[in-house]
Amino acid sequence: MVFTDAFKSFILQHGLFLPKQRLLLAVSGGLDSVVLCALCYESGFDFEIAHCNFQLRGEESERDEAFVKKLGEKYGVKVWLKRFDTKEYMEANRLSVQEAARELRYNWFNDLLNDKDNHLDVLLTAHHIDDAIETSMMNYFKGTGITGLRGILPKQAKIIRPLLFAGRKELHAFATDRSLEWVEDSSNESDKYTRNFFRHQVIPLAEQRFPEAAKNLRQNLIRFRETELLYLQALDLHKKKLLVKKGNEVHVPVLKLQQVVPFHTVLYEIIREYGFSAAQTTDVAALLKSGSGRYVQSSSHRIIRNRAWLIITALKADTASVTVIEDAGVHNFPGGRLRLEFVQPKDGPPENSNNIAFVDAGLISFPLTLRPWKTGDYFYPLGMQKKKKLARFFIDQKMSATEKENAWVMEMDRKIVWVMGRRIDDRFKIRPSSEKVLRISILP
Repeated sequence: MVFTDAFKSFILQHGLFLPKQRLLLAVSGGLDSVVLCALCYESGFDFEIAHCNFQLRGEESERDEAFVKKLGEKYGVKVWLKRFDTKEYMEANRLSVQEAARELRYNWFNDLLNDKDNHLDVLLTAHHIDDAIETSMMNYFKGTGITGLRGILPKQAKIIRPLLFAGRKELHAFATDRSLEWVEDSSNESDKYTRNFFRHQVIPLAEQRFPEAAKNLRQNLIRFRETELLYLQALDLHKKKLLVKKGNEVHVPVLKLQQVVPFHTVLYEIIREYGFSAAQTTDVAALLKSGSGRYVQSSSHRIIRNRAWLIITALKADTASVTVIEDAGVHNFPGGRLRLEFVQPKDGPPENSNNIAFVDAGLISFPLTLRPWKTGDYFYPLGMQKKKKLARFFIDQKMSATEKENAWVMEMDRKIVWVMGRRIDDRFKIRPSSEKVLRISILP
């Protein structure tokens, strides 16, 4: 019972889950997941089993599925089974076998957890301390920050790893003592997979020179986890001083950022949240010495140099962006919400503001169109008798690159009525003869 007690103690120490919660165990049929099942059964936990058949190893995959079914019968628990066409998925998404299998299984696990009818609370995987060591070393050689060095955490959201207190040898000893049966995955012997290469080649070679290598690496993981906590605390202080939230954008003052020490580390930790890689840190740093308008782009965001600021903004979705307004009332459009209402003119013409425009209703006929501005657009700015291109108007307004990107216009019969949030067209202004006014408001 000593090993089972250590298992329960680790769960309690790290607050991994509550004894009454219902568990979903990810079970391949290998040594690690078989031990996990036995420990949960001996501990009296309420659990079910989930098994993925990736159909990559022919008869061996079928053997594993049949074995897990019997394992469920042994413990009297439900077994969830899922077959995947992994090869088709990896080709369609241009992923490696490991990446495809990981995406497929965790998407399925999340579906099982999120279905309220299943009454499942958390997912348990059979990762142990040797897996964590291998992950840490792989991340180190690939190039990583402190988050990668600390390896695998015992708990991340609903994913629980309660075997991180033990290594492969301890699990094998427990399984032998309990006369447990398991299946062997032949792919675990192939060094073509990076993890196996570290497991079979790198770590044993290190242990030839440093016999205590595995033990020391275990201790390092604990230190790295504690180091990460200090690191995140310091990073949070830097972010609070540097990041200015403006609507959907994040603004970073160039002068303050240049004075930060350590510069590249803080810069990377800021931008990686927006899909930027470590390799792009140098490109973003170069923006600090560039002129306005230069930018660096990730798959989801863009960082633009605009005068004394770096502006982080999401890329626009490639969706239809033209909205037709048939009448007054409240209307949604991709850039926000508008209210159109007819009002009576009062003492003199009302004043336009950034978010409210007043135009002569007698000059307006529906439908009106809302759309993003485009090159070549022009209008007659209020108070001017000559037309001006919007591109020139934006420069005069000293608008940033992102403000220009997000600019919308309202038009009628191909005439711009309002450069939204900026200026109405002089041709639609209220005159002393105006009998009715259309009030257009941008809603929060």
